[in-house]
Amino acid sequence: MKTIDILTIGEPLMEFAEVERSGERLYLPGHGGDVSNTAVAAARQGARAAIFTALGADSFGTDFLKLWDREQIDRSSVIVRREGRTGAYFISYGEDGHVFSYARAGSAASLVRTDELPFRQIEAAHILHASGISQAISESCADAVFAAIRHARESETIVSYDTNLRLRLWPLDRARAIIHGAVALSDIALPGLDDAQQLTGLERPEDICDFYRRLGCEIVALTMGKAGTMVAAGARREVIPARPVQPVDATGAGDTFDGAFLAEWLIGRDPFAAAAYANAAAALSTLGKGAVAPMPRRAETEAFVRA
Repeated sequence: MKTIDILTIGEPLMEFAEVERSGERLYLPGHGGDVSNTAVAAARQGARAAIFTALGADSFGTDFLKLWDREQIDRSSVIVRREGRTGAYFISYGEDGHVFSYARAGSAASLVRTDELPFRQIEAAHILHASGISQAISESCADAVFAAIRHARESETIVSYDTNLRLRLWPLDRARAIIHGAVALSDIALPGLDDAQQLTGLERPEDICDFYRRLGCEIVALTMGKAGTMVAAGARREVIPARPVQPVDATGAGDTFDGAFLAEWLIGRDPFAAAAYANAAAALSTLGKGAVAPMPRRAETEAFVRA
């Protein structure tokens, strides 16, 4: 019986976003990490979301447990390591947008092993969602995600994968091999254009969608920023326009898209309608600073779609 809509697997990161107050530069705490963001975004659209990861037995880890409880995200399989620590990142802002600095090496999440996976939760989920970052943080995590994906396929759980390339974490050749291998086992691919161009060596969105479809994905939703989202499914390929806003901070917009897309797709199984809905949610998420705080809830997203 499927009792979970979306189960995400990966690494949460405590967020510190730069603000200026009275001429001083301060960093305000928040929450980040792509799959945690995706779980929150999905939950705010009404999906039954769950997350699997490992946290340190520290104040950052406690903050995440409280966040997931507030957002009604099932965190029953989350591991808390007494000797571990929770990773963090800092967002600075400049003329070219946001810049990230990380303190994540050796995080509790990066120590996850295949034998720690929540196999019963995977069986209970409609969708298992992972990302390139989920596999980039360590070799054991790369292996664990592959094991989770294979178990999902055996359990009739749909697999969703965001390519989310971070070259600070691994070299491009290794990233290509691992990510292409994971996408080939996935049902839904959620790449971003810049990442996909580096990973595939292709430039045209149409060619990138075709590449991922040939790997075996039934649905590809290629996010292209202001140019919208190209969706390929079945014999149809279409660009879904972006929703114009005056953005403040794009941190977490792609994760918001993922969570909203998956939540909406589960309702109607229409990837084109789901992309239109997710574009709206992602646009709203750029109207404030940080990843989680500006993420909209369903009522807000639906009102924006109707506007």
